[in-house]
Amino acid sequence: MSEHRTFQWPQPLDGQKPRIWYGGDYNPDQWPEEVWDEDIELMRKAGVNLVSVAIFSWAKLEPEEGVYDFDWLDRVIDKLGKAGIAVDLASGTASPPMWLTQAHPEILWVDYRGDVCHPGARQHWRATSPVFLEYALKLCRKMAEHYKDNPYVVAWHVSNEYGCHNRFDYSEDAERAFQKWCEKKYGTIDAVNDAWGTAFWAQRMNNFSEIIPPRFIGDGNFMNPGKLLDWKRFSSDALLDFYRAERDTLLEIAPKPQTTNFMVSAGGTGLDYDKWGYDVDFVSNDHYFTPGEAHFDELAYSASLTDGIARKNPWFLMEHSTSAVNWRPINYRNEPGELVRDSLAHLAMGADAICYFQWRQSKAGAEKWHSSMVPHAGADSQIFRDVCELGADLGKLADEGLLGTKLVKSKVAVVFDYESQWATEHTATPTQEVRHWTEPLAWFRALADNGLTADVVPVRGDWDQYEAVVLPSLTILSEETSRRVRDYVANGGKLFATYYTGLVDEKDHVWLGGYPGSIRDVVGVRVEEFAPLGDDFPGAVDHLELTNGAVAHDFADVITSVADSAHVVAQFKADKWTGLNGAPAITVNDFGDGKAAYIGARLGREGLAQSLPALLGELGIETPSGDDRGEVLRVERTDETGENHFVFLFNRTHEVAVADVEGEPLVASLAQVNESEHTAAIQPNGVLVVKL
Repeated sequence: MSEHRTFQWPQPLDGQKPRIWYGGDYNPDQWPEEVWDEDIELMRKAGVNLVSVAIFSWAKLEPEEGVYDFDWLDRVIDKLGKAGIAVDLASGTASPPMWLTQAHPEILWVDYRGDVCHPGARQHWRATSPVFLEYALKLCRKMAEHYKDNPYVVAWHVSNEYGCHNRFDYSEDAERAFQKWCEKKYGTIDAVNDAWGTAFWAQRMNNFSEIIPPRFIGDGNFMNPGKLLDWKRFSSDALLDFYRAERDTLLEIAPKPQTTNFMVSAGGTGLDYDKWGYDVDFVSNDHYFTPGEAHFDELAYSASLTDGIARKNPWFLMEHSTSAVNWRPINYRNEPGELVRDSLAHLAMGADAICYFQWRQSKAGAEKWHSSMVPHAGADSQIFRDVCELGADLGKLADEGLLGTKLVKSKVAVVFDYESQWATEHTATPTQEVRHWTEPLAWFRALADNGLTADVVPVRGDWDQYEAVVLPSLTILSEETSRRVRDYVANGGKLFATYYTGLVDEKDHVWLGGYPGSIRDVVGVRVEEFAPLGDDFPGAVDHLELTNGAVAHDFADVITSVADSAHVVAQFKADKWTGLNGAPAITVNDFGDGKAAYIGARLGREGLAQSLPALLGELGIETPSGDDRGEVLRVERTDETGENHFVFLFNRTHEVAVADVEGEPLVASLAQVNESEHTAAIQPNGVLVVKL
């Protein structure tokens, strides 16, 4: 990997001091011009200081080929800037206009069955089309030339949510690009054959021209797993190359801090966002809440992962929602308090910008039921009142010195890997009930239940600089990553490794000799076989109890030997005929100067939370004390001097949580502070921010 680009952050307009950026997507081209002045008046009332403009405006910016209309955009940017509202200006290239697709239907992406994605929605373009690239870069040049000296444009918003709809394209353009990608990666066709294991099922290839995308192979058949893994890598890289071309075209003419909005969430694993993070000046993310009991924890987990991708530099929350979205089968609204609480959770986890989709709720189109900062009900609404409350809170925190602080490093890193997720998505695995992405989230939640707020760190990140590290179902362990794990523990690190970790290398080739192959000596166990659990056949074993009270579901390891340096912490309890009664389930091994715990079953958040106190004690990891442990998520931001140190306290429950409070309360949303007792009663969906 190359080095990360030098971090650059959008700077305030002339005469303004740095603030937490606050605003959202603004689509003035959806509204008559007389609405613009009302919008700006309401923005000022809410404390909005930045909006993203022209994201889906290609058809208005270039209504006919070679005919450009910037007048409307000039007018609205001028109005915004004079009102003190900065502009994050999009390249406008996210979706091509109808005249372009009619003239060049060869730019449309093709699905794995050969069906063409026709215009009618968005992102109906293929990343490998030289024709589309030519037209997109032409618009980028026009935008850059026109706005290079505009004092109100503080950043470039390159395209939008790459791969949201066009992650995979199986066209002839993509086929040629995939062949070139493989040749660059492997050098020879023999190396490709080795990587993909083409000796199996007579799939050997004689030259690169025989490489084709993983198109439809018949219902119920199994695609070559090595090829499919590389296809997912290629598809992420193809979109990344397209982004780089747009970025470089803009910056050559008009150097400004640039970004593109990622879609980091617990299950948002389409692109390798950590690899993409090397190529932006600042990381930005779009995040939409998960309805139900996991709402807050999933949000905090995803925000922590975004902070990990940003390497603890400030990052930009480009989109989230004030309430319901429009794209789920059932679009649940936010509960009272969650608009403010959710935004402050992203802020706590390192965001220095809080923005929404979108400013004014659309009255027509596919997203008209998606919530916004100004809803259909107008400014006389609870949503807009909450938007104004949040704007005031952000202003106060900026005044108190929050800018310049970063998320305080945790003692525990939970490692996440996009490629391990892709490998577990194959349809021929030990069980279809296990995917990598669920296990890091379960660990983040279980650690929080024990009073520890973990950092979520990409596998390329500096996870080996933490006191303790969790490898949660990290299916792929390359030789290099395996070496890092070994060195980390040998030098005194404290490791938690789980089932489904270290099964294969980066080619998706199994590490032989027993699982987890490449770090078997580190964890001190040898797994000979898997014991998937399920209820799809009568009489199948669907769960296993552990001697510590936890219950395993979906998956268990058959551990047949434990090293002399290891000891068993918990065993399985099962009927004798299963062969698992008394078998090791959780172990701890001494390795070098460190220790490694191995969790040989899927315990879920509840089972992990139940098992962790003993394991944390075994590994010598201190946990907070107090009655609020587990009920309140504590997140801290501080600067290098420690002078500006902020503590965010979030209620994770639907009951009132009482938390100990030190320092000066700054923001209390659904929280009441008892200063004489130095405690706070935090209501459900509440948050308290104090400065130490």
